[in-house]
Amino acid sequence: METNLLGMVSGIIDAHLHQWDPLATPREASSVARVYRLAPKVMERLAPYLIDKGSLDFMITPRHVLQPYLSSHFKKDSDETIAAVGVPVDGFVHVEAGWHSSDPTQETQWLESLVLDQVNTPKMFAIVGHADPCAANFAQVLDAHKKASNRFKGIRYLTSWHKDKKVKRWAPHEGVMTSPKFLNGFEALANRNLTFDAYVYSAQLKEVFTLAKTYPETTIVLDHYASPVGSLGPMGSDTGKTKAEREIIFDKWRDDLALLAECANVISKQSIFPAMLGIKQQGIGRAALAELVAPMVEHAAQVFGRKRMMFGGNYPVDKPIVPYGTAVGVLADILAQYGEGMLSSVFRETAINVYGLDVKNTQIADALR
Repeated sequence: METNLLGMVSGIIDAHLHQWDPLATPREASSVARVYRLAPKVMERLAPYLIDKGSLDFMITPRHVLQPYLSSHFKKDSDETIAAVGVPVDGFVHVEAGWHSSDPTQETQWLESLVLDQVNTPKMFAIVGHADPCAANFAQVLDAHKKASNRFKGIRYLTSWHKDKKVKRWAPHEGVMTSPKFLNGFEALANRNLTFDAYVYSAQLKEVFTLAKTYPETTIVLDHYASPVGSLGPMGSDTGKTKAEREIIFDKWRDDLALLAECANVISKQSIFPAMLGIKQQGIGRAALAELVAPMVEHAAQVFGRKRMMFGGNYPVDKPIVPYGTAVGVLADILAQYGEGMLSSVFRETAINVYGLDVKNTQIADALR
């Protein structure tokens, strides 16, 4: 049965959206994006030969990564929620997205310049920027982000690393979060009462546990369930290649997630990220996807509870696999069994509380600009 959120949620807040324009701003993919614009069909055919397996498994198709994705594009996708669950998307939290320059605060400045264009589209309520806790100027970068925007609420520093060399690695080396340099630098973030979005794979959950225990007063947001890579299909060279191996991956993830959930300062962001689980069926239907990911979503719900879970669409990264309305509908259908309180928390209230969103005032301020 498909769940309708009408009467439970006044409007959805997406706590994990990426905006980018590789043609007009410095991105890791900017040079390739310019070529793609000239010959998209050719680039699609050549992608398996030009892009490493880890990156291609991550993106499925280069189409969405190499083209602009702004609030106007998001509106077209998020409009699907009205038919899917009965309510619109009010706004979103932007999460850093591959800005490629020596000054990551430029992304925050660029995001603020977009606000005037956000007319009749979901509003950007908050910004999670990029900064490296290992960097000598980490504290200064945080202050510059805050100066650039009052929407700045915290950072994400990509720390995902997998032993399989053909699974996409974002971290420079294994064990970044438990290194003395990272842990010592992290204090600047803790002192400023900012949040930290942790993007890791399931084998790294104990690293997040160490960080959470070291800084128990700092809110740590666990992105994408700490993807148990390959738990629903083969990934990389040999990850999850057999059913038995997939069961081992899931069981280990389940136990480590339960341990991490004991840390009251950790929040679970419900962004499914199907490609990294091993799901490759583009445009998968609502019921089919719900059946596949239900064990993962239900376990997270049971160990974190409704006040420590929030929805993140991870668009446009997830777009090749799952339509936006389907992603929202899948979570709503699975979580409906836990009651209206769970649904209102996941799709709105937790994001407001975690990121300190002043939703009403933000909307008024934008209207007056």
